[in-house]
Amino acid sequence: MASNVQESMTNQEVVDKNKEYSLFSWSAQASVNPIPVSTAKGIHFWDMEGKRYMDFSSQLMNVNVGHGHPKIIEAIQKQAEELQFVFPGMASKVRGEAAEMLASITPAGLKKSFFSLGGAEAVENAMKMARLYTGRQKVITRYRSFHGAGFGSMSAGGDPRRLANEPGVPWIVRIQDPYSYRSPIYRHCTPEQGDMILVDLLEETIEMEGPNNVAAVLLEGYNGSSGLIAPSTAKYWHRVRELCDRYGIVLIVDEVMSGFGRTGKWFGIDNYGISPDIMAMAKGLTCGYVPMGATIVNEKIGKHFDNNQLWCGLTYSSYPIGCAAALACMKVYQEENLIENAAKMGKVLEAGLRKLQEKHVCVGDVRGIGLFWLMELVKNRETKEPMNGFNKPVSEPMAKVAARLKELGMSTFVRWDWVFAVPPLCITEEQLNEGLAIMDDALSLADPYCS
Repeated sequence: MASNVQESMTNQEVVDKNKEYSLFSWSAQASVNPIPVSTAKGIHFWDMEGKRYMDFSSQLMNVNVGHGHPKIIEAIQKQAEELQFVFPGMASKVRGEAAEMLASITPAGLKKSFFSLGGAEAVENAMKMARLYTGRQKVITRYRSFHGAGFGSMSAGGDPRRLANEPGVPWIVRIQDPYSYRSPIYRHCTPEQGDMILVDLLEETIEMEGPNNVAAVLLEGYNGSSGLIAPSTAKYWHRVRELCDRYGIVLIVDEVMSGFGRTGKWFGIDNYGISPDIMAMAKGLTCGYVPMGATIVNEKIGKHFDNNQLWCGLTYSSYPIGCAAALACMKVYQEENLIENAAKMGKVLEAGLRKLQEKHVCVGDVRGIGLFWLMELVKNRETKEPMNGFNKPVSEPMAKVAARLKELGMSTFVRWDWVFAVPPLCITEEQLNEGLAIMDDALSLADPYCS
């Protein structure tokens, strides 16, 4: 692979040109220090000077099938030769095929898909559809959540990045999260009891806001970049489903990050045995090979729009190249047993992370599912004093850990107190052990900060 490295520019030359002529997300531009990527294959990518990195966060938790998959590249090339684009008011063969396959793999009852270009658009349109369908306004979400950077989706997410967008849309209502490691709700009860208290509080919120005003409850199928926070029992989800049915509220599940095998099942919500009314997807739908998102609705909501106007539209909705990539990705998941591999390798990853927790006093909590894991670092395990703190500037120990991972050739998501382990689903046990060894080394830099 090193022979394919582009030698015409150095790392610094590429970075300088990027910084001079483009803007980087979520950053003060002067402090940005990106890795200049030349090429990628499987679970690895290389910089302009040939240094190899293990992609332990699947880029932004989206390259689920790995980099450079020939079947997906071939599908994109073939579609580009045949039909690149038609406006969304027209039909294409590949659009129907991709939508049909989505209906076959999503939870029971979901059928009709509205295609978009990414997760934020998928969530925006999910909320629009719920509001149009119910004739109600409000959407209930969680504080520790992220639903995209569109105006409405950014408001819906509780992630503190929304604060720069406030006041945002006025019809979002937030509730607390099933964060059993830190939430005071769980301090004097079992995790299962805490989950049930949260559902009781959700019902109280619905009653206080007025059930006839609440269009939807919007939750991630399995929480992602806000800390991999999930309820301890499926009862939580079943009671949420019951509440939505009782009050005529649409249940929207955001599977943008947790979908397409990431949790060891097709979708995060599949781990809990319930079906939503609307599901939003992106990321693993095309694994970043081309932009694509989807919002799939159940038959009842789909039929509502048979004779009622669907006030949703995007120039690139259902564009053929995106549909071809999505169809190819879904086939790769099936043909190469990637979802089964995620479940199998997830057990290896969990065991390895728990060994690191035993070894390193800085690791307070290990949580996740499938190939969707993180370690939460603390200064003191008994008091759970955070190593960094929620929404705080990067602390010295976390900066050292992140820098050491990068130095040793690992690219992964490090945020606040969390070090993520979210590799592509094609990863092998040998590669996992290599990644765990790198993490072992980096964690040793945080241990001295513990008491």
